[in-house]
Amino acid sequence: MLNQGLDTEYTKEEIKEIVKMIRLELYNNGLLCSAKAIKNKMEDDDIEPVPSESTIGRILSRNGLT
Repeated sequence: MLNQGLDTEYTKEEIKEIVKMIRLELYNNGLLCSAKAIKNKMEDDDIEPVPSESTIGRILSRNGLT
C-alpha cells in the first residue's frame, strides 16, 4: 500500500496518520476496523514500525475513531 517495498521506516506522526487512514479504508469497505485488523493490515502492507494493538487503540481513541 504505502511503503511499496521501500526500506523506509515511518516517523511516529506518519504512523498515527497511517493508522487513521487504514481505519477509514477498512470502515469505508465495510470491514472490521479493530486495532487488531489495523495491525494486521499494516503488517500485510509491510509498514514499519507497526505499533502494538493497545497503541493503535489509543490513537483511535484520541481521534474519536472508536
